[in-house]
Amino acid sequence: MTIDLPLGSGHVSVDLSACDVTVAAPPGGEAVDVRAAASDAVTDPHGPGLATRVDPDDTVAIVVTDVTRATPDDILLDVLLAELQRVGVAREQVSVILGLGLHRPMSDEEITDALGEHADLAENHDPDATVEAGTVEGCPIELNETVAAADTVLSTGMVEPHQYAGFSGGAKTVVIGAGGESQIRYSHGPAMLGREGVRLGRIEDNPFREFVDEAGDMVGLDFCLNVTHTPAGIVGASAGDSRAVVADLAGSAREALSVDIEESYDAIVAGVGAPKDANLYQSTRAATYVALGVHNPLRDGGRLVVPAELPEGAGEGTGEQRFYEWLSTAESAESLYEEMAQGYEPGAQRAFVVARVLHEYDLWVTNSDHPALVEDCLMHAAESVETAIDPGSDVLVVPDALDTLLV
Repeated sequence: MTIDLPLGSGHVSVDLSACDVTVAAPPGGEAVDVRAAASDAVTDPHGPGLATRVDPDDTVAIVVTDVTRATPDDILLDVLLAELQRVGVAREQVSVILGLGLHRPMSDEEITDALGEHADLAENHDPDATVEAGTVEGCPIELNETVAAADTVLSTGMVEPHQYAGFSGGAKTVVIGAGGESQIRYSHGPAMLGREGVRLGRIEDNPFREFVDEAGDMVGLDFCLNVTHTPAGIVGASAGDSRAVVADLAGSAREALSVDIEESYDAIVAGVGAPKDANLYQSTRAATYVALGVHNPLRDGGRLVVPAELPEGAGEGTGEQRFYEWLSTAESAESLYEEMAQGYEPGAQRAFVVARVLHEYDLWVTNSDHPALVEDCLMHAAESVETAIDPGSDVLVVPDALDTLLV
């Protein structure tokens, strides 16, 4: 059996004819016209419309997603700016903040690609240039200075499966994307990630999601416009109150992305593709989403295989470099997990989660530009998916691991 898997912005053909192969393909839903869906969502939002939430003389900050999210921010921003103009807010009153969290700054070219004609409004978030906006659960909430100074705060977002928040989007774009190290350290620390309910695909009774939502209320997120996607493309948009928006789109995503799996497997091939396979930090999501998801069908001692190009190596942001430092200096997955359970710096949480997986399974990264770096990080590198899997294995192929919920 030959299967096309995502690799970078293209695909790679994988021949698994020597194995017994099952492909996990979610229903996927039907793609929508993004502009029409976003305009309809803003016109008929959850809660009051923008006209009642913003005054004509307000300064407005719009926090958008960064290069790690495949969000059509150019279109969403265009829809929001048009609605603001309709209610009397001039373009000159608007600032756009790229919600980087602890990821690297976006280049001018990337900003133009992401925001089109609105790129001139944008600024990279600087996690070191924040002000304290209050506390949640005893944690100081640090907020981007431009966002904190604005009269009205809006956001875009992508509601997609997320390892900790259940689904991303909503207040997370502002609280984490435009936040400081304080809340990232608290929300991504071992105590939070070990709490009951913090898991992929769950927003109800999820302490991480509850923390982010409460912090969003406290910093004054007034209105958000989010979308959700499947392998078919963008399949829905929702706007208004952030909690309702996430619940709305998470429901649509679950329906479109869930696959029932009853058997167990020797190996699971987890596809990722661009933009997530730009670096090892992001690419490992494919493995952890499978192994630490709602249902893990991998047999004891099995292996996870992720084809990923990794043009940025481990990753260039603060969080990515902390991730690499922890993994590359560890003697073993077991010792790494035990040490990190005592605490770690914001951004390093992905190493902690990866250590949980490596304690039980081998993780192979194939087709990468940096095989030596992969090997430095307690993982295995191979030239191809075929060479990473033993002939005769029972293999589950998840072509889009970040957009598939195994249940």
